[in-house]
Amino acid sequence: MITLVVVASVLIAGVTVYQYKEQGNDYHNERLERKEEQLIKSINYTLKETTYPISTENLHLIFSEEIYDIANIQNVNFNIYDLEGNLIKSSRPSFESNSIATCLDAEILNFLRESGETRFVEEKRAAGDSYQSTYTYIYDLKFKPIGILHLPYFEDNTFNNMELREFLFRLGLVYVLMLIVAIILAYFISKYITRSLQTISDKINRTNLTHQNEKIHLESPGEEIGKLVDSYNRMIDELEESAVKLARSEREQAWREMAKQVAHEIKNPLTPLRLSVQSFERKFDPEDPDIHKKVKEFSKTLIQQIDTMSNIATAFSSFADMPAQQNETLNVVKVVRLALEIFNEDYIHFIADEEEIVAKLDRTQLIRVITNLVKNAIQAVPDVESPRILVTVASADDQVKISIADNGMGISDENKSRIFEPKFTTKSSGTGLGLGMVKNIVENYGGTINFTSQVGKGTVFCIQFPKELK
Repeated sequence: MITLVVVASVLIAGVTVYQYKEQGNDYHNERLERKEEQLIKSINYTLKETTYPISTENLHLIFSEEIYDIANIQNVNFNIYDLEGNLIKSSRPSFESNSIATCLDAEILNFLRESGETRFVEEKRAAGDSYQSTYTYIYDLKFKPIGILHLPYFEDNTFNNMELREFLFRLGLVYVLMLIVAIILAYFISKYITRSLQTISDKINRTNLTHQNEKIHLESPGEEIGKLVDSYNRMIDELEESAVKLARSEREQAWREMAKQVAHEIKNPLTPLRLSVQSFERKFDPEDPDIHKKVKEFSKTLIQQIDTMSNIATAFSSFADMPAQQNETLNVVKVVRLALEIFNEDYIHFIADEEEIVAKLDRTQLIRVITNLVKNAIQAVPDVESPRILVTVASADDQVKISIADNGMGISDENKSRIFEPKFTTKSSGTGLGLGMVKNIVENYGGTINFTSQVGKGTVFCIQFPKELK
């Protein structure tokens, strides 16, 4: 709207200036033609009334006094030249005659002689002003040329320029008022439009697949905005349906994967258990003098396999049913040192930047994180000549940083992207749930866990917790 008003004002101002100039030119041309026509009539009248023979040689006698009378009556000054372009008589006073050309330009004479035209108009500019001159033949009573009439005309545009300035000033005031009104209207209209668009934008930004999304309700929206709102509300309905289907599908898939993993892990100890029972059944002899020893070994084997299944069940239970967080203010350095006391390996070292680093965490879950990572580190260094595991605790601004580094076999590049998957493991007897459980605990506290590893050189796991829960 503002652009249209400004462009319109500039175009109208330009057209107005052009129109005024054209009107001025037309006015001066018509005025010059009228004066020239009146002057020629006066000259013809003088030629009819004169007693001198009408010829070129007598023009200075015919108009010796009459030229001044004609100039006063017509209120113009003019000059009379002979057919060769020489000045014969001028109506100007003698002290101004010096500025009058005594001979016409060859261009003017050639035009009048060769073009067949009886009138030549010359336009010139001097000192910033425009003036015109007309050159016309003077005829005798038999329409024979006897001289050339020169009529100079100076264009006075003072009045037109003043009128133009006044008009442009008034036009400017009108368009300034229109511009102000356009700005006010544009402001309120844009506010009205963008208010609805801002509401839609805010709703879209808050749209989340995992939460309940609100629909948009606007009072009296425009047609286009209404269509946009309806499309958004339909999308929300479809999104909620898709979210429900996706959640159900994910739960079913998770349970299927968990069931497969549980079945696989339980089958592993069941097979040797069955073989042991069958072997004992075939070899059982009540009369055997070592029967008690064999029964004891058989019982020991069964107990070991049962303990293995119990450990598997416990691991799956711990992963699937995480206990509620019992947040308390604790000294992280002390808790980590306590978690390391259950390990007897002398190559485990502990370093803390401070004696006390306070944070709000669940003591039990923090111990589970440390023990799981240290167990993994211990399992990574059995074949290393000089094994070493370093556990460090440090404080960085509002974060607690815990790292567990080992010089074990490392993690291959193809396994790095899968290391936190719940059922992924590179060990023959593992369930693959330890690191998945650690990641869940860390992320539940708003923390991060990452690692760097190099095959044959070792692995470093780094955990960061916020000191205060948000």
